[in-house]
Amino acid sequence: MFGDWWKRLRRLAAGGVRQRVTRSGLLFTLMVVMVGIAAFVSANNLLFLLFAVMLAALMVSGLASRLTLAELEVDVSLPEHIAARQKAAAQVRVHNRKWFAAFSVRLSGVRPSPIPADLYFPILPPRRAVQVTVEAEFPRRGRYRENAFEFSTRFPFGFTERRIRVTLKRDILVYPSLEPQPGFAELLHAVAGEIETHLRGRGSDFYRIRPYEPLESARHVDWKATAHTGELQVREFARDQDPLAEIVLDLPSGVARPEWFERAVECCAFLIWHISQRDARVRFRTQHYELSIPAEGDVYHVLRHLAVVAPVAGTDVPEPPQEPACTVVFTAREKRFEEDGWLGAFFVTPESFAAATDPARREPHGVSQASGMRAKTMRP
Repeated sequence: MFGDWWKRLRRLAAGGVRQRVTRSGLLFTLMVVMVGIAAFVSANNLLFLLFAVMLAALMVSGLASRLTLAELEVDVSLPEHIAARQKAAAQVRVHNRKWFAAFSVRLSGVRPSPIPADLYFPILPPRRAVQVTVEAEFPRRGRYRENAFEFSTRFPFGFTERRIRVTLKRDILVYPSLEPQPGFAELLHAVAGEIETHLRGRGSDFYRIRPYEPLESARHVDWKATAHTGELQVREFARDQDPLAEIVLDLPSGVARPEWFERAVECCAFLIWHISQRDARVRFRTQHYELSIPAEGDVYHVLRHLAVVAPVAGTDVPEPPQEPACTVVFTAREKRFEEDGWLGAFFVTPESFAAATDPARREPHGVSQASGMRAKTMRP
């Protein structure tokens, strides 16, 4: 049994264990040296005994700290859907596989880590796991394949701080940020207004009478039902098909403008996420990808694609939509799109975001013409 533990300690020493002498450790080492010199000079048995005890304390400190960090495992459970710069609840599970307890263990994430805060465990029971819930946050979208963590301890006397690094090899997909940024809300408001004009009142077949909603047009108010109930009632007509919002991301535009491309990806995710919550269809397109929500998949299919999408040089302009749609095009090649038949779309260019972040260039209402976005509905 002792031979097995010795082999484990040797593997631990070769597996990246590092140590740092603390200030108290330096002071204690200096005291050991002074007591040793005094013992040899004076030949005092009491000083020799004290010197031996202090040396034994150093040896016990080193052995105890190594044994504390041995056979420790960490596992992190994250939610299925994670967006960049959005806090998510993570379950951190530390398992002590030794037959004796580990004391005063600290766990920290190695940057860049989704768990920046240090976790302190006063005691880890033998052959048991301790689980805590912490906030995790990923700085950017993408695929995270490795996450490094570091165990450290100053047990038992605080003379040295020993550290060992462990790596979790796990495939984590992080969506683009869904938080609003300057210009995002204005664009969403313009698109939502365009959708709302087609959402109700289309078709000629009577559907139902329902209560009036705030800010709704009074064109379809049913005065007889209003007089009967004492509250405003409106007629609602059946519509032939839900309105379509089409989001197009031009991949070549991001080759020379990586910062704008990242913001365009986040704006695409923001629009698709919020529009999909409304009673409307959404179609997302690039030169190499196309998906309609909800006919071909849900919003998470698009978010997973946006998590890893990258600029591609040398691709042509996609074909214009074949059915009426409220279209938003993220591109730096606005004229090229217009020449290929993309007339009347919301064009979001690098200058659009620059205008949105510059208060002097923003207009007080809606989407400004200076930003390069025009509110029209695409027609075939």
